[in-house]
Amino acid sequence: MGTASIEKKEFPMSIGGEWVRTSSRRTITLPYDGTPVGEVYDADAAMAERAVSAAQVGAAAVSHLTQYERAELLDRMRQLLQRDAGEFALLISCECGKPIREARMEVDRSVQTLIASASAARNLRGDVIPMEAAPIGKGRWAMTVREPLGVIGAITPFNFPLNLAMHKIGPALAAGNSVVHKPAGNTPLSALRLARLIQEVGAPPGAYNVVTGPGGTLGPLLINDPRIAMITFTGSVPVGEQIRAQVGLRRATLELGSNSSVILEPDCDLDMLIPRCVTGNFAHSGQVCISVQNIYVQESIQKEFVDRFVAATQKLKIGNPLDDSTEISSLINEREAERVEQWIGRARSSGAKLIAGGKRQNATIEPAILTDVAPDMELCCKEAFGPVVAIHSYGKLDEAVNAVNASEYGLQAGLCTRDIAKAFTVARQLRVGGVIINDVPAYRADHMPYGGVKKSGVGREGPEFAVEEMTELKLICWR
Repeated sequence: MGTASIEKKEFPMSIGGEWVRTSSRRTITLPYDGTPVGEVYDADAAMAERAVSAAQVGAAAVSHLTQYERAELLDRMRQLLQRDAGEFALLISCECGKPIREARMEVDRSVQTLIASASAARNLRGDVIPMEAAPIGKGRWAMTVREPLGVIGAITPFNFPLNLAMHKIGPALAAGNSVVHKPAGNTPLSALRLARLIQEVGAPPGAYNVVTGPGGTLGPLLINDPRIAMITFTGSVPVGEQIRAQVGLRRATLELGSNSSVILEPDCDLDMLIPRCVTGNFAHSGQVCISVQNIYVQESIQKEFVDRFVAATQKLKIGNPLDDSTEISSLINEREAERVEQWIGRARSSGAKLIAGGKRQNATIEPAILTDVAPDMELCCKEAFGPVVAIHSYGKLDEAVNAVNASEYGLQAGLCTRDIAKAFTVARQLRVGGVIINDVPAYRADHMPYGGVKKSGVGREGPEFAVEEMTELKLICWR
């Protein structure tokens, strides 16, 4: 066990296979204590325009690769990512403050995303249409093919700087598109290192371009550029709504907010679920789109669950993310930690009980557990994106289902019961994009369809499903 060392490096942008620097240079720091970890450059409008132009050239080249060649390209990316896994994990931990043990898991998941993307490239197919199913189709034969859209604009958040980017880059290349990637302003290092990896595997110049800088400046430049055929975005609801309003008839996949809930029935397996709830609530200090924010516990097991859950949570080790033993570290910055602290304070002022944690030191907050949180408090109805959870008691199962469905979000939810009939009945009743039975909603396998309803977004990720979003269906019919 030990603490990894940090070596600050320069990370230029990647445009058309060239390394680009500007006069605007910026330092990336470790959120936990402000240690400098990298130097990057901010793009301006001219650089954004140059990146899109390079991507147009790249799109033409990638579209001419066969499905086999695209799959082989993605396989080579996977091999090099496995080779350099330690370096990528350290970059992830340094830029977003994620505990190094979780950063290693993110790299492992990125490998799985590339495996699924290569599979999607190999299996991209259309259908034969039974034209003679209608009288007017007699003597005709038809088929569909899927063709790439062109340039994909990818805008990604800070919390999974590598894997959420890979969920956009892998399917885009599998489908025959190119990418202009705008990573989060605080966490561009892993994307810029990925650009070197993609260049090393021999991708066509312009297939993957990275521009860095403030989202408020670069985002609109990409969103409003008509040469970008599709925007794939993970981030906040207000920004997602702006994108939806601005893209017009172009494509958009939006993975937005959530305040995911899990329902625990009396017959659930608490021995299995308590550690899963601890992980589901507090991994990466709750900065996960599908973190468990509300736990609905049937009243007959509430006391046992709360006692055991609090005890397990209080064993988590808080510290520097680069220390192998750290389980909880900082939020992305002190401003976000202060916001979560204020939300906890307002909930308590309205009658909620803080039964564990909640203390803040700089950007780090002890995992906070509250009960008696009113449904209209931010901690219950908004996206906390911090290490905080509200535990609610219910009598009848319908009460818990109705409470989950009352949310303005609908990404994923969990339901825990040994009654299979009950489980599948409730799964159909929950208005969310995914229902996880006998586990927390924070569960995600990278090849599964992933996305939400209501204010949680539109479209689906998961390479096979993202490829459908990133291609155009064309009908070919002849007589």
